[in-house]
Amino acid sequence: MLNVEWRIAKRYLWGRRREGFLHVIAGFSFLGICLGVATLIIVMSVMNGFRHELSKKTLQFNSHLSVLGRGGMTEDFARDFIKQAAIYPGVDHIYPVVEGQAMVTYKSQASGILVKGLPQEDLLRKDIIAQTIVDGSLSSFFQDEDGILVGIRLAERFNLGVGDTLTLIAPNGNLTPFGMVPRFQTFTVKAIFSSGMFEYDKNIAFLPFSVAQSFFKLDGKVSHLETYLADPYQAERYIQPFSNFEEGPPLRFITWVNANASFFEALNIERNVMFLILTLIILIAAFNIIAGLVMLVKDKVQDIAILRTMGAPRGSVLRIFLFVGSSIGTVGALLGTALGLVFCHNIESIRQFFQALTGTRLFNAEIYFLSKLPAIVDYSEVTVIVIMTLVLTFLATLYPAWRAARLNPVEALRYG
Repeated sequence: MLNVEWRIAKRYLWGRRREGFLHVIAGFSFLGICLGVATLIIVMSVMNGFRHELSKKTLQFNSHLSVLGRGGMTEDFARDFIKQAAIYPGVDHIYPVVEGQAMVTYKSQASGILVKGLPQEDLLRKDIIAQTIVDGSLSSFFQDEDGILVGIRLAERFNLGVGDTLTLIAPNGNLTPFGMVPRFQTFTVKAIFSSGMFEYDKNIAFLPFSVAQSFFKLDGKVSHLETYLADPYQAERYIQPFSNFEEGPPLRFITWVNANASFFEALNIERNVMFLILTLIILIAAFNIIAGLVMLVKDKVQDIAILRTMGAPRGSVLRIFLFVGSSIGTVGALLGTALGLVFCHNIESIRQFFQALTGTRLFNAEIYFLSKLPAIVDYSEVTVIVIMTLVLTFLATLYPAWRAARLNPVEALRYG
């Protein structure tokens, strides 16, 4: 019986030429579901990619847990703290940092940047810097006290190259009888790095540790300690034991989650809102299925009546129209899934193609922080999207199918 019902449903779905308007409605319903599913998968995958890439870059570049001393921190205290913290389970490494804002000038250009000073062995362990040198070398950077390491975006902005000399102006000047005089120092670009994060490559530069101390007038002091953990998501657990170490200045702890809380919360909100908005595309397509099936039922009144008088039960009529509506939803969802997955796996190539075709920047690194468009497919999420689409299209099919099954065959033949 199911085979007969399916054959009738297939005939209704394809129909005859005189039912062309019904084909148009069915086609738009199918297209809406297909594009809705594909768009939802693509957008969710891009949002997943953004979150993953930004989290990865943030965890590689920034401290998992920063330790700050209220009123400052001496090198002696920093060394004692590092000795105690380094043996704590789960601590990968911890090191002192000198950090401060400065103004960089080159020829007639100027910009504010963040300058960081790290010990040599610790900077070499920072793979996102040490393994991404695109010009120059870290060995020459460490050998010369006037060396500076800059990001590729900063170098592009000022048209800098290895060997060029720039000037850093410190925020705290020299006090003279004539007032405060700006304090500046010249440095030679020894290496250029490319971390892949636009903001970092544009706004951060590195100096040797002792040079940074001298530049910021922090001789014998450090700005804070940077702690890297085996599991960054457990950073909160280390605050309490670190607070109980030997006496010293009052300490303040900042986890990477707290430091970037507003940014990642904004990403989550945007992701949820985009999911709801794009689901409306599928919902609208489901309403088109309702409209199309209602019209199909009205057009097939006599056919339904003949089936009923031949002995077909109401359940059989119900299943025929369920097959019609569900076929549109199922095929649309599957084709949309395939389209979305193919797009996601080739998204960067597609972006570059359309960018070359239109001559416009389709993904501005200055706005989106990343230099490439990321996309990570979460197959559990894809499954949820497909199931949600199938459920919506099934529910949309129920009412027209129920109306068809409830038709009175006698009245349908009399007035049809």
